Amino acid sequence: MISTYQRLKRRRDAGEIDGFTLIELLIVIVVLGILAAVVIFALGGVTGKSQLAACQADGATVSTAVAAFHAENASATPSSALLTGTTEGGPYIQSWPSNSTYSFSLTNGVLKVTNIKTTTSATYTGPSACKTIGLG
Repeated sequence: MISTYQRLKRRRDAGEIDGFTLIELLIVIVVLGILAAVVIFALGGVTGKSQLAACQADGATVSTAVAAFHAENASATPSSALLTGTTEGGPYIQSWPSNSTYSFSLTNGVLKVTNIKTTTSATYTGPSACKTIGLG
């Protein structure tokens, strides 16, 4: 076995054999696997943060539309008129925010946010409501 190793080493040193050894290839594969694991672990929390940010942005948009409605129609209760702008002016918002993770609803003038997966619901009073329902 030693003689075979020495013969192969002489042939490699002479330039007759090209390529990488099995050990070199295995080391490269292991290093790439470790780097891939680090990247996947680092990006794991990005999804939750993006859902929270989207919920907060959508909530701010709808909340602003409701506030604009109240400013022009102090005695009326906000309803679908936010979108259509029938007798109350408007429209105050072009489209209702939709997402596969959360939804907003307006019931008796109260803006609510609901986590679709857990069906947890909270009155939207600000960005913290999105954390209350379990996003982020």
